[in-house]
Amino acid sequence: MRFRPLMRAGSDPFGHPTKPPLPPADFSCRTEHGLTIERNCRIPLRDGVEIFADLYRPEGATANVPLLLAWGPYGKHALTNRVFWPRSGVDPEWLSELTPFEGPDPVWWGRHGYGVAVVDPRGAWLSGGDFHHNGIQEAEDCADAIEWLGRLPWSNGRVGMTGVSYLANIQYLVAPLRPGPLAALNPWEGFSDWYREFAYHGGILETSFLPRACDNIQWSRNRTEDSWANIVAHPLIDDYWHSKDLDLEAIGQPAYVVASWSDQGLHLRGTIEAWRRMGSAEKWLDIHGQKKWAHYYRPESRARQLAFFDHYMRDRPTALAAWPRVRIEVRERHGVAEERAENEWPLARADYRRLALDAASGTMGGDPPSESEVRYPASDGRICFDHLFAEAAEITGHASVKLWVEADGSDDMDLFVALQKIDTAGEPVGFTFYAFYESGPVALGWLRASHRALDPERSRPERPIHRHTSEDRLMPGQCVPVEIEIWPFSARFAAGETLRLIVAGSDIYRREDGAMLPFPLHQQTRNAGTHIIRTGGAFDSAILLPVIPSKDLSQ
Repeated sequence: MRFRPLMRAGSDPFGHPTKPPLPPADFSCRTEHGLTIERNCRIPLRDGVEIFADLYRPEGATANVPLLLAWGPYGKHALTNRVFWPRSGVDPEWLSELTPFEGPDPVWWGRHGYGVAVVDPRGAWLSGGDFHHNGIQEAEDCADAIEWLGRLPWSNGRVGMTGVSYLANIQYLVAPLRPGPLAALNPWEGFSDWYREFAYHGGILETSFLPRACDNIQWSRNRTEDSWANIVAHPLIDDYWHSKDLDLEAIGQPAYVVASWSDQGLHLRGTIEAWRRMGSAEKWLDIHGQKKWAHYYRPESRARQLAFFDHYMRDRPTALAAWPRVRIEVRERHGVAEERAENEWPLARADYRRLALDAASGTMGGDPPSESEVRYPASDGRICFDHLFAEAAEITGHASVKLWVEADGSDDMDLFVALQKIDTAGEPVGFTFYAFYESGPVALGWLRASHRALDPERSRPERPIHRHTSEDRLMPGQCVPVEIEIWPFSARFAAGETLRLIVAGSDIYRREDGAMLPFPLHQQTRNAGTHIIRTGGAFDSAILLPVIPSKDLSQ
């Protein structure tokens, strides 16, 4: 029996305060920008519900057109008009006025012989039925749409999928169902673990981007899943979260997967994990460090998308055979990085090194320190541990930090950690962060102490994975070890530069004043009183880092 989430009445789709006016659901066909455009095509689903799609194809094309599908809840009418979020880095010259949000530009792809379908899912905008936020209902609906698209008289019978965020997540969901026409996948930064990456970072509720994203899916003539209410009602992993599980191992289609080091707190972790777990025999992974929307639309990225789709959807010879299985950018700072080919992820040659934390000196190094402790105000305090590099170093991969902690004044504690790069002058070095910002961290991690129980089958020393199925509150005076996952990263340090570990009781990075851009925050913590961190002696607090052998630094 399928899980039944909390639902809510949809908001009037004609009343959205910021999107373009919603046109009626009447079918229309016209020609412009070198395209034949069919608006409000009705796609029948298996239960008789009809959803709406806009179809674009090269003008005059009547047969053998490969088709790219953009499936998302943001409204097929809400075209970008070449304008993206401020500070996103997207050059308006890269887009046509017909580009859907986070999806493929029909004009650009039409020039290369492709059609594009932009679909409003069940219950979104004017499409029939109730909107279900991922899960098996949306997977089956998307599969039905793919089958319908593959039967269009002008199609070559092959459908590919491409897009960012929601348009990536749906690919993980529908691909295991193996709809016949689905020929190739291009998920560009999409989380794959609803609980750990979208809603509860380390068991701590995300309170900024999450409610904003949930508000974006309320526009319907019928009902929509009330994602915020469901998430708040299910603070531990249970049947609700399992209804969002992905069968990534069942994915068999060729896949070109793209992640970004900059998407700490949203898509980074899950994109890499989706690629790793996919059953596809032919799959590629790129991990860049740039602003995600700009990277998706930049000419070099589009050229790679075209090569990938041409190979699988048109049987054309392309450079795909020469692609490395993995490409990464090794970052030095915002806008400065070196691209490198790799054979696998994580890198097999990584040397995992443990640096012991010393509360007395605020340092971390190879020699075990004497026992000491440090205290900070739980609600807004922080402490730092520094490691000065005597020679150049690269750290690339998954990392973790073990802390011995005690809460004085509370029965729980929410821990926030960040890795920073500090230059030789003692100033923080900024990295691209969360699609807009240029002064972000190297990496982030989070954990609620009562959620410290690990999943022993999935955890590794460098990548602790927590169960999140129950809570174990702290007793007065109880000091416990916690292991915190630090999301993956790649950073290079010169001799004389410093890696800084920050441990805090609140978000270490905040939205800039006046910037109303999407941003991850955690404003409902359990922190009160004082946090105590113990190191040295019996308290083996330490960070575990994936250090790449020094010979790589001269390549």
